[in-house]
Amino acid sequence: MNALPRRPGHQLLAGRTALVTAAAGTGIGFATALRFAEEGARVALSDRHQRRLGEAADRIAEATGQRPPTVVCDVTSQEAVDTMFATVVGEFGHLDVLVNNAGLGGTAELVEMTDQQWSGVLDVSLNGTFRCTRAALRHMVPRGTGVVVNNASVIGWRAQRGQAHYAAAKAGVMALTRCAAVEVGRSGVRVNAVAPSIAMHEHLAKVTSEELLERLAQDEAFGRAADPSEIADVIVFLASDYSSYMTGEVVSVSSQHA
Repeated sequence: MNALPRRPGHQLLAGRTALVTAAAGTGIGFATALRFAEEGARVALSDRHQRRLGEAADRIAEATGQRPPTVVCDVTSQEAVDTMFATVVGEFGHLDVLVNNAGLGGTAELVEMTDQQWSGVLDVSLNGTFRCTRAALRHMVPRGTGVVVNNASVIGWRAQRGQAHYAAAKAGVMALTRCAAVEVGRSGVRVNAVAPSIAMHEHLAKVTSEELLERLAQDEAFGRAADPSEIADVIVFLASDYSSYMTGEVVSVSSQHA
């Protein structure tokens, strides 16, 4: 799939500070960090892959003229999450937007799935989102402003063979999003999520069979997978004032019926 032409920024996030987790590589996290920078935000990148994280920052610097700060973080570690938030807030002075993009997938039939496979996916995709959301809200609620955008999946709504652990984790992210939004809404903080179907990038192609990816893409109404930037554009919307009356919502970014 060829990358879509770059869309110009409109300064929708001018003056905002943002943190995007799992922002290294070529997926939704990197696309979101780049779009945030193009929309005027000061953005920090986090990932557990130090080399790829540095390369991602270099690419954003090349595109925008500003190199974002980076923090290596494994979201399964509370200590690492605390260090990440302390570092980013220390760099920016405050945090306006958190994008929880860290997630882990895999394929295994339920009767053959090990405890380690189940727990590994949930610890990154659901528990990691919980840890980062909690840390962000502890910072945002006292300030009376802030936005959290979580990356869920349409699989949280519908069944797919071999995806019980991932589906359970993403359904949990949706429920976490709704509950957090209700708890902090009166404080002025918003919490929403995107639920993509399939966004094609190099890392996904390495961990999933070409046959399955082609079938999933053909199931889409457009007959193709999304470009990560198309998911990132919706995340920009949810982070911006254009979604000021949206909270607790899960937005399907998909050309299929959820």
